[in-house]
Amino acid sequence: MKHTRLKLALLGTTLMATTAYAEDVTLTIESWRNDDLTLWQDQIIPAFEAQHPGIKIDFTPSAPAEYNAVLNSKLDAGSAGDLITCRPFDASLALYDAGHLSDLSGVDAMSNFSDVAKSAWQTDDGAVTFCVPMASVIHGFIYNKDAFAELGLEVPTTEDEFFAALDKIREDGTYIPMAMGTNDQWEAATMGYNNIGPNYWKGEEGRQALIAGEQKLTDEAWTAPYATLARWGEYLGDGYEAQTYPDSQNIFTLGRAAIYPAGSWEISGFNTQADFEMGAFKPPVRNAGDTCYISDHTDIGIGMNAATEHPEAAETFLAWVASPEFAEIFGNALPGFFPLSDTPVELQDPLAKEIVGWRNECESTIRSTYQILSRGTPNLENETWGASVAAIKGAKSPEELGAELQEGLASWYAPHQ
Repeated sequence: MKHTRLKLALLGTTLMATTAYAEDVTLTIESWRNDDLTLWQDQIIPAFEAQHPGIKIDFTPSAPAEYNAVLNSKLDAGSAGDLITCRPFDASLALYDAGHLSDLSGVDAMSNFSDVAKSAWQTDDGAVTFCVPMASVIHGFIYNKDAFAELGLEVPTTEDEFFAALDKIREDGTYIPMAMGTNDQWEAATMGYNNIGPNYWKGEEGRQALIAGEQKLTDEAWTAPYATLARWGEYLGDGYEAQTYPDSQNIFTLGRAAIYPAGSWEISGFNTQADFEMGAFKPPVRNAGDTCYISDHTDIGIGMNAATEHPEAAETFLAWVASPEFAEIFGNALPGFFPLSDTPVELQDPLAKEIVGWRNECESTIRSTYQILSRGTPNLENETWGASVAAIKGAKSPEELGAELQEGLASWYAPHQ
């Protein structure tokens, strides 16, 4: 029924596009993905325009670091494009609250997305959705298949197997067991704590309980991942404390490390840089038979400028973005950025295919700090960076870190007071 509704919505918007425009309508898209310009010009826009004569698309990205400021200036001046590429959670929510993004809850094609997929672009109560979800990134571990074959290693599925593999790699000495540093801090939280953590706090169950104040950061589910991270330090190689994110990428792609704690966004770059075959494994569960959870983090969406002069054409485009056709184009052109629609997409890249397959095996969640919990000061996301680094270095105990984080959150967030 869901897919029938989607098809009807797409059919309706296609008919509207072919009959409603006496003159061409040009829709301008604001985005921070300037590295996607060729993809939009060569694949996405031609595919849409071929089906929707009368609507032209102009993709006009800004530099990523400047996007928020540039977009806000344009919106305030009334010169922003018709379609707004949406960052997840608070940045886009602020645009909606300011009246800059339209309510898209009534768009039929929204039925093609799960509640988790839409959560990054909804009001806190879930009543309004203001951006169409486009893609997420998934966390796990990428490994050097040649190294595993040389050392006779099996892909680990439990934490005991994971650390046994790391021990064997370290004892052999040919490879650094894991390529990750702590210099830039965010990696320790993003590819460390929020990579393995969902298996401890049971994904959405724990995340929602933390938001509601029903769980605390001092609970075992939230401190135990720090105890596991504390074991990582001995496997990261000499000088990991000063190792930057690009350093880690280079160490792995040059074949010097066996395992890379990863986000799927690495796939395109690693494919061009590594000359060995890569595989991936999901975060190992604590005990054999446990339900697995993955961070399937909502990353990019697209919404309608509330001030657009072409709302019907914009809605036509957004309905197409929600379609299986768009998902297939986007997912294969940017392997590692996974479409969020419920309709399965046949991905071509073997590594991307392997990683997205975890959705069928595990429960999906998003990074624990991204929704609501990082709006105050201290900012829980940034505090989690420092805590994850401290855990890896052994500078503080998991209990101390949990107590500090809980105190910071409780200082401004009412449900924890």
